[in-house]
Amino acid sequence: MNRQNTSPEQRSVRLLKVGEQVRHVLSELLTRQYVHDDVLSAHTVSVTEVRMSPDLRHATVFIKPLLGEDEEIVLKALRTHTAYFQKEVAGRLKLKYAARIKFLPDESFDEAFRIDALLSDPRVRRDLGEDAAGEGEG
Repeated sequence: MNRQNTSPEQRSVRLLKVGEQVRHVLSELLTRQYVHDDVLSAHTVSVTEVRMSPDLRHATVFIKPLLGEDEEIVLKALRTHTAYFQKEVAGRLKLKYAARIKFLPDESFDEAFRIDALLSDPRVRRDLGEDAAGEGEG
């Protein structure tokens, strides 16, 4: 079977492709409000990333509610409907196995904000300015 002859890069590309397909399906389900839940209907939820396990049996889904409001409440609502999401993803993508979905908050926005705040600090800007000036002199 061809599967044993695939390189790690090819497997990696497959994981990324399947993860992106799962992200699109989940985004559509949430955008079109196919899930009948008052909390999910009241919030705009972004599915920022989906990471698939190498065997495609587990999907870690990173989400962020609009403006980060009520993140824990939204996560709880999503986790309540995990079985529905798993069934829909498996059906729409025609996967051999229904991937077990795990919803987690996306911390990358908070991390980016923290890094931006650090770079905006006057002491850091001063140091960066001195480094830039020192490079031009030599």
